[in-house]
Amino acid sequence: MLSYQHAYHAGNPADLHKHLVLAEMLTLLTRKARGISYLETHAGRGLYDLDSSESRKTAEAAEGINAISLPDCPLRTAVLATRARYGDAAYPGSPLIARTLLREQDRLHLMELHPAEHKALKRTLKSATTAVHHRDGYEGVLALSPPTPRKGLVLVDPSYEVKTEYAQVAAFTMKLLAKWPQACVMIWYPILPANRHNDLISGLKINHLRHEVGFTLKGGVGMTGSGLLLVNAPYGAENCLTRAQALGQPVLQMG
Repeated sequence: MLSYQHAYHAGNPADLHKHLVLAEMLTLLTRKARGISYLETHAGRGLYDLDSSESRKTAEAAEGINAISLPDCPLRTAVLATRARYGDAAYPGSPLIARTLLREQDRLHLMELHPAEHKALKRTLKSATTAVHHRDGYEGVLALSPPTPRKGLVLVDPSYEVKTEYAQVAAFTMKLLAKWPQACVMIWYPILPANRHNDLISGLKINHLRHEVGFTLKGGVGMTGSGLLLVNAPYGAENCLTRAQALGQPVLQMG
């Protein structure tokens, strides 16, 4: 079992980037009444406490979500709904953002392999329209594809603790599209001095949108930015990226 625990990093600048774009994309995909499917490969626990000992230890939220005042936008809607239910220090992970913004006709399939994270996720995301799976995210999403409804979004955001995972994500995406050609795939990756994300980008043998932002985290030590790739992006996705960039300033700078 790998050691990564997202509680230490919840609400940091990379989370802000990913969640702003995710919320905008979900709003775009639900403009029409037809339901969508939302799948995640690495869901985490879904709900975080920014006053927890883990969050206070790294103080990364202070450089991300707590460093800005979000104007009216889909992510702000999700954050306010989460805090109304769980308290002022609560912060939604991507599964809870999706559950808050999606509708009764939409379906969620969330993969989480870590036992403790899966247990917490299942407790938080109890819903007739949400399935929480204790299984490998890549295997699980492939096994469930194509889902019903066929229109949908897959979020792929592993920790990349293993350096070969960049190439693995690219290979997984190509396998997924072979099974589910209609899928819109949103891939997150960290930007680090080693630039291993180039293995992911070079392995993605299909047209895609790329969006990168830079930021200063922990005085510039470690991660220096956050990247997203959108495969099979729907019409209007470029506007989602532009809007998310603007909403995240001044924390998020052009990559």
